[in-house]
Amino acid sequence: MGIINATPDSFYKGSRTANIELALSLANSMIQEGAAIIDIGGQSTRPNSELVSESEEIDRVVPVIEAIHKAFPFTYISIDTYYPKVAQMAVKAGASLVNDISGGRFYSEMLSTVANLNVPYICMHSTGTIDSLHEKTIEDSITPAVVNYFKERVDACNKAGIKDLILDPGFGFGKTNDQNFQLLKEMGALQIFGLPILLGVSRKSMIYKTLHISADEALNGTTVLNTIGLLNHACILRVHDVKEAVETVRLMAYLKK
Repeated sequence: MGIINATPDSFYKGSRTANIELALSLANSMIQEGAAIIDIGGQSTRPNSELVSESEEIDRVVPVIEAIHKAFPFTYISIDTYYPKVAQMAVKAGASLVNDISGGRFYSEMLSTVANLNVPYICMHSTGTIDSLHEKTIEDSITPAVVNYFKERVDACNKAGIKDLILDPGFGFGKTNDQNFQLLKEMGALQIFGLPILLGVSRKSMIYKTLHISADEALNGTTVLNTIGLLNHACILRVHDVKEAVETVRLMAYLKK
């Protein structure tokens, strides 16, 4: 899954696209390198980012989705949003998955909206509200807390009528650095749900703060953690650098023959 941000302030500048032409160029490169899914977001969720309204997010992402879907009709597009209306408009424009950092907690109608759209739903672990998304609120062992969260969220998704569900442990959201690494090491615990697991650690602070480098220098660290994630049952890698991720997947597949 390649990341394209229709934003001016996402934490990694390499994923930002200022216009549709740049978005198409980046999508083309990612698809040529082996991306099966293009994930498009219209709002940065990095710490201290500014909240973007539902209407502004629609204005940012819908033209990009329409253009990419028209140019690459056989590539899956996911919309990275917690707004139900954005999800609705994005799917109408050509998106085929909804990727929600809130797990349907911020807006009560999100789960029913996704169910009515009849598209797969990526449910991420997070705590708190929109304003407190990055506050460290879990003091106990992180893995049991994430498992308990998904027990409740998976049940809510099933009751809403969502048929295809993907779990995202939410690395970097409301977790300490130690908790991020503990969760990565114990990610196999999520197999109890029998659902695909998405790993999103690409160039994140758990890499560059640990290594005392910048996000621009965090590609090698990303590859290392992606490898560990695949060993611990990740099924989808959400990345800024598709070529390196695809090579990692291919080598791991060969190793598991």
